[in-house]
Parts: sequence; structure tokens; C-alpha cells
Amino acid sequence: MTLHTLTIHEAGDLLRSRDISAVELTTAVLDRMSVVDDLVRAYITRLEDRAIAMAEEADRRLAAGDDGPLVGIPIALKDVLCLAGEPTTAASRILEHFVPPYSATVVKRLEAAGAVFVGKTNLDEFAMGSSTEHSAFFPTHNPWNLDMVPGGSSGGSAAAVAADMALASLGSDTGGSIRQPASLCGVVGFKPSYGRVSRYGLLAFASSLDQIGPFTKDVTDCAIMLQALAGHDPMDSTTARVPVPNYAEALQGDLRGVRLGVPKEYFVEGLQPGMEDMVRGAIAALRDLGAEIVDVSLPSTRYALATYYIIAPAEASANLARYDGIKYGYSAGVPSMWENYNLTRGAGFGDEVKRRIMIGTYALSEGYADQYYRQAQKARTIIKAEFDEVFRTCDALVSPVSPIVAFPLGQKLSDPYQMYLCDICTLPANIAGVAGVSVPCGMLEGLPVGLQVQAPAFSESVALRVAYAFEQSGHFVAPAKPELVASLAEG
Repeated sequence: MTLHTLTIHEAGDLLRSRDISAVELTTAVLDRMSVVDDLVRAYITRLEDRAIAMAEEADRRLAAGDDGPLVGIPIALKDVLCLAGEPTTAASRILEHFVPPYSATVVKRLEAAGAVFVGKTNLDEFAMGSSTEHSAFFPTHNPWNLDMVPGGSSGGSAAAVAADMALASLGSDTGGSIRQPASLCGVVGFKPSYGRVSRYGLLAFASSLDQIGPFTKDVTDCAIMLQALAGHDPMDSTTARVPVPNYAEALQGDLRGVRLGVPKEYFVEGLQPGMEDMVRGAIAALRDLGAEIVDVSLPSTRYALATYYIIAPAEASANLARYDGIKYGYSAGVPSMWENYNLTRGAGFGDEVKRRIMIGTYALSEGYADQYYRQAQKARTIIKAEFDEVFRTCDALVSPVSPIVAFPLGQKLSDPYQMYLCDICTLPANIAGVAGVSVPCGMLEGLPVGLQVQAPAFSESVALRVAYAFEQSGHFVAPAKPELVASLAEG
């Protein structure tokens, strides 16, 4: 039995029956990591000692009759989530040696559920990017082809699950940073509705857009993870006091009575050849499962990219002002306050973070806020209203996740606009605050393709139902990861 390849629910059955122990499962994942991560580079920090200690505690809980679905399950955390006593860097030099004294709410919830933390994963610095090449430390590689990017910004979290170096992981999604790397790495990635999951302890990028969600190997595991994460948190005033349903009950095999909209604006010029056929084939499979498929329109989608790249940098400009070399994090260490401030931020932040801070500061500056920031907020209101209108006639929307499959490392680094276009299909959901999931639906040129399901705010159950029905239909069964396997065989 290859323990590191198990899903959460498969491993959970074996743990509760005492056929395996949490220490055995965790050791298998850590051993896998020791061999594979030198190639993939998914982890910034490995937590071997902590993981074994947590696994030993999980075994004690199991022996005492704790049958929780996450007890003893090895999970990775995106290194933008605070974990008390461990480095939390946001993949930035400015926080390279920062060790938080507290844990994020989602981290505490997983710990309370008995999960085992095996490491902190790589990302684009402060979650700003679509390829995990903007990490201050090193790029992450796609397990399907090590010459390709894994997507971003949560590329490390996606790659860790795809390469069986964790049974699940957490990421954050500000404009597609869970769904896009999930698509490119061939795993399931879920962005909850804004306000469904606490952001307390998340190093903020854009506070009105950020959401935390899981990467898993299948949709059943996604429901298990979301169950543990969701719910109101008094430490985060933006979390909603909305009842959390039993997500497992949403996992049904057919879609009779479900009406799915296909937004025409997501099938436009710029899709990689073959992408539209791949996604429309998946949509046809949903029709075969009983869903009614209708064409819909979200006409303001064409403004979403510009809207996002004004609002998100503006919020980043404000959020990242706290990194001044005075309270915590990197400091240039010169005696003059203003010189220290300038040198600290100049050396501590990477080029992409600096670019977005400058864009955001400009958009908020006197004389330009009305022209840019306030106009973007008006556009956001229109975009959200269009989603609300479409969801009056449809239960969910189905579309591509990314216009392209994983691309070569370094290909888009010199052209930020082309990099930003990678999120064209995902960022509208963040602007509108709705739920979205990426589920693998095929292979194109040997690389994974994801199907995106978007559902109304706080209707995660609907997105899970559609994704699960598609997954269980057998329309797509993923092959092995040939490039990674070949590389391991050679080395």
C-alpha cells in the first residue's frame, strides 16, 4: 500500500480501523517529500519534528475513539498563514525571519480537528502572481512537467498535493490563486464565498478579495476540508453569521433539476487551441448527468481585469504599508528613520510587489482616486449585480478555469500583462464574492485542464454537487505524472 497517494477519506478509514497509524501515514508523506521536493520545490519550510509530534497526538486521539475525518491527516499550509512558533514568510525577504506568536483561525480549526501539519508551502510573494515564480526564494515546478509553472499564487500548495507530498493543503485566493493552480496541477481547488471562512491570521494582500480554501485530491476530500474551515469567527468581522450546511450531503451522483449557465464571455479569443473543446466536452457530460445547460451573459466581464488590477493593488498598498522595518520583519538597520524605511522596503520587497504597491498608491493618490479607484468600485458593483441577476435563473455557472494550460517557467516573467491575463476567468468571482471550484476535466498537450463551477454566495454545496457529479461520472480519469516519474527514475 502506497500511503502518500491516499485521499483523506481513504486514509481516514484506515486510521479509524487502526490498519495504519497516523505516525506511519505522516512518515510516508515526509519520506515522499524528502525525495520529490528537491525537484518540485513546493515547500519553503518542512515541519518534520512538529509533524511527528502531531501524528503521535493524533494516534492518542484515535485510540481514545476520536473518529473525526481529519484526525491524523497530513496537511500543508500556504506560507501566508500564521502558524505559531514557525516561520511565516509570505515568500518575501521582508518577512524571511518572522515567527508569529499566534496561529490563523483556519490553522487552529484544522489543529483542533486533529490534522498534522507537514510544512509551509511556496507562493508568489505576498500572493501576488500567477506562476509561483515571484517567490523571493525559488520557483516551484509543476509535477506534471518540471519545466512548467504550477500556477499561482498558491502554486506550492497545489504542487504539494499533486505530487503526493500532502493529502491536502490550504491556499488563498484573491483573484484565482486557488482555482488557477488547481487547474494547472490537476487537483481540486475551492474558493469559498467571501465571508464563509475566517481570514484572521492570513497575511493580507487585498482584504475585500482574499479568501482561504483547500486543495484536495478529490471532491469528497474538498467537502471534508471545507466543513472544518467554514463558519463565523469573532476574530474576523467580515465572516458572515450564516449557518454552515453539511457539505457531505451535497455529494450526489446526478444533476437532475440543476440548471447550469455557460457564460459566453468566458469562451473568447485567447483560449488555447483545444481548451474550448475540452471544457465544452465536460459541460456535455454534465448534461448527460441530468443538468439543464443554458447560455448566459455577464457583459461586464471584459472590465473585470482592469477593475481587479485597480482595487487589489490599492488594498495591497494600504496593507503592506505596515512593513516598515520598525516593528517586525526585515530592517535595513540604518539610524535615519526615513532612510531606513526606504531601504527596508526597497530591499525587502520583490519587483512584482513593488509594481503593485506603486499601481495601488497611484490609484489612491489625490487627483486620481476619483478617476481610477472609485470608478473601479462602481464597476465592481455592476459586475456583482450581473452575477446576482444570472443566479436568479441558474443554480451555477460552468466555464474554463484558465485560458491556457501550464506554461514554461520564465515565459511570462518579462510581460506582466500576459501573466495577469492568466486569471481572466477566475478573478470575476473574487470581485463578486461568489464561490468557485476547479475540478480536473481533461489533459491538453500532456497537461491538466480544470473545469470551473461558480455558485452564488454561501452556496458552496451547489458547486460541490456539480463538481462531485462530474468527477464521479468517469468522464475524465487522470493519468500518472510522467515527467515527475521519469525524473525520479533518473535521479
